[in-house]
Amino acid sequence: MSGRWDRGRVAALAPDAAAAKAAGGVARPAKWGGTGCDGEAVWGECQGSGASAYRACADLAGPAFRCSCPSRKIPCKHVLGLLLLWSDGAVAGGPRPGWAAEWIEQRREREGKARERKAAGAAKARDPKTVERRERRVEDGLAELDQWLRDQVAHGLAQAEKAPYGLWDDAARRLVDAQAGALSGQVRALAAIPRQPGWPDRLLEEYALLRLLVRAYRRRGELPEGLRDTVRSRVGFTVAQDDVLGHGERVRDRWCVTGSRDTVQDQLTTRRVWLRGRESGRPALVLSFAAPGAVLDSSLAVGTEVDAELAFYPGARPLRALVAERHGPAVPATPGGTSVAGFLDDHAAAVASDPWLERWPATLERVRLARGEGGDLHVIDEAGDALPLRTADPWRLLAVSGGGPVTLAGEWTPEGLRPLTAWQADEGAVPL
Repeated sequence: MSGRWDRGRVAALAPDAAAAKAAGGVARPAKWGGTGCDGEAVWGECQGSGASAYRACADLAGPAFRCSCPSRKIPCKHVLGLLLLWSDGAVAGGPRPGWAAEWIEQRREREGKARERKAAGAAKARDPKTVERRERRVEDGLAELDQWLRDQVAHGLAQAEKAPYGLWDDAARRLVDAQAGALSGQVRALAAIPRQPGWPDRLLEEYALLRLLVRAYRRRGELPEGLRDTVRSRVGFTVAQDDVLGHGERVRDRWCVTGSRDTVQDQLTTRRVWLRGRESGRPALVLSFAAPGAVLDSSLAVGTEVDAELAFYPGARPLRALVAERHGPAVPATPGGTSVAGFLDDHAAAVASDPWLERWPATLERVRLARGEGGDLHVIDEAGDALPLRTADPWRLLAVSGGGPVTLAGEWTPEGLRPLTAWQADEGAVPL
């Protein structure tokens, strides 16, 4: 049987704090019957209100979850409670009941068909004629975007302050039609900039970066290979996972999971998981995506460290990666970090390689919280260098630090540092 997950990993699966709290109430052996587990799944029946009983099952390979209760949360409190019992060793091994075996078999069959469809789609995408047609559509779409950008500047930015959302949405939809999906999202996001403090400078900067990307794509044949890969990715060309695993740069290290953040856009949830190599000091980003009702990858728990080999996507400054191979179980750990000056040097080098970089991971050692001259919250290191914090709720971080130094991990953006995780002394990771 595969190793049992610890309670921290189970807790990380909870879709929200309410589900995690409710799971504790059902994680009692007296509430369960027909529980069992094997190397791939855990199952059981939880007594509900009245005479009802809810059948819960977890496919550990996915992971994927199923429960007969009416909750729309995935996983629900019953699945989480069952996994907590299993984590504590309160679920014994045994044969799968028919209902659990049927669900798992059907799920595996659907996965197999999905892989076949994906493989067929990849083969079609690699067809030279298909690739050529898409290249032409993207070029036409970028030519139209270039004209649109010039028009916005020629007409003056003042109109943007009162412009309807459709000004950007229409341009974004045309990029979707041109199969330049990544650019579409960037253009649509511009609608949120006007009417913010200092918005004209920010909007003009975004227009300039978009035009730089358009011109870089037109001259892609003259660019170094890494930068060409970055430009194609920013436009919307993707690299198949099989290609990354087969041909991407491989780096083995002890990778510490420093932070995680979920965002939702167009009903698609994206999870960003940040890692930092213990020996290399190298950052890495592992992305996972989930449609409504689907479960995000939770195999990388914040605050743990795993000996693994990562395969990096191509680019001028490779950051996104896939976990290619694990060489041992994850263990709790505090990451190594840098000073503020060291982080800024690293970030400057990253932006020099990729001018369109939106965010960069920061892991800072021995920093304290302090108020700036305007009353804004900052983190300051032992050398006196500081970074502004971007958080709507600083109280949890204040409680964790207690006024003392902490190791702090977060995402650096033009607006400041968004804290994700903190470590105080030898205590475990605290998500923020």
